[in-house]
Amino acid sequence: MSPKPRAGIESIAPYVGGRAKMAGLARVIKLSANETPLGASPRAIAAYHEAGNALHRYPDGGSTVLREAIARRHGLEADQIVCGNGSDELFHLIAQAYLGPGDEILHSAHGFLVYPIAARAAGGDVVVVPEPDLRVDVDGLLARVGPRTRIVMIANPNNPTGTYLSTSEVVRLREGLPRDVLLVLDGAYAEYVQRNDFTTGEALVRDGENTVMTRTFSKAYGLAGLRIGWAYCPATIAQTLNRIRSPFNLSIPAQHAGAAALADEAHLAHAIAHNSKWRVWLEREIAALGLEVVPSAANFVLIKFPNVPGRSAGEADAYLTQRGLLLRQVAAYGLPDCLRLTVGVEDDNKAVVAALGAFLKEAV
Repeated sequence: MSPKPRAGIESIAPYVGGRAKMAGLARVIKLSANETPLGASPRAIAAYHEAGNALHRYPDGGSTVLREAIARRHGLEADQIVCGNGSDELFHLIAQAYLGPGDEILHSAHGFLVYPIAARAAGGDVVVVPEPDLRVDVDGLLARVGPRTRIVMIANPNNPTGTYLSTSEVVRLREGLPRDVLLVLDGAYAEYVQRNDFTTGEALVRDGENTVMTRTFSKAYGLAGLRIGWAYCPATIAQTLNRIRSPFNLSIPAQHAGAAALADEAHLAHAIAHNSKWRVWLEREIAALGLEVVPSAANFVLIKFPNVPGRSAGEADAYLTQRGLLLRQVAAYGLPDCLRLTVGVEDDNKAVVAALGAFLKEAV
């Protein structure tokens, strides 16, 4: 007899990230993981290298330098910020703390795949709520809240659709939840949103006890390789998460590079401006090819392909992959007829559009 994991663990489908290489190709254009094409701030890179002088030391378990930098940048209370090894760790901590056997988490049909992984790892049950028009459905979520509901978790903007909920809709969702149900707002792509009716969620955290906002340095800040996430929480929730998180969960280089990235506002502004320009260009050019593009508020676009032989998403993906263009397959998100395209540098964006045009011509 060998050791057996707890019931339900073996049924969890492991997370599979975007492809980074292709056998037989020496060079590929990776547009599959929503990474910024402009890289990290030079100041963050310098701080990372300087931190190498202290690698023989344990990191500050409270990530004080980073939490204080986040608090200054966003006008928040540092003691209500919890740092994690990427947002993923925070989702697991939240599930571990607030879910148990028989408890339920609600998330939308095309939500981030880590949500159900974290829930099932904690022993909870997952309730998936459909997304009409590829948009989180507030009424649908509220209708599915029941006596076993403990957490509602949404990304805003959502991944992989790129759609978002307005401030009024987020407030309506929170106001419709029982006070003992935790609302988690995943703002991984919040920096990219340039809409007047969008909220990141800080105010909701401040004026209630059942809302947590999470953010990441992996996208607009270009620090995906360092795995830096953070959550802004009511004080009692922050204390709970700090009780169970690993004591040294963020490395010294991660803490100092993250703080330095926050200070380089010009680099962030450049990344946001580049994304805004080329996302609009990609949406326009791909739509001109006759493909449907879901309007996005993030750093990627979702492309819908017709489910007909010769023009399907799978065949388009194979065609692009053979030419070294790696997009994200999203069948695991319930979108088998779509591919997700990360906004890249100018040459990469133009290469994808040209390849899509050639694919569609050959399919005629």
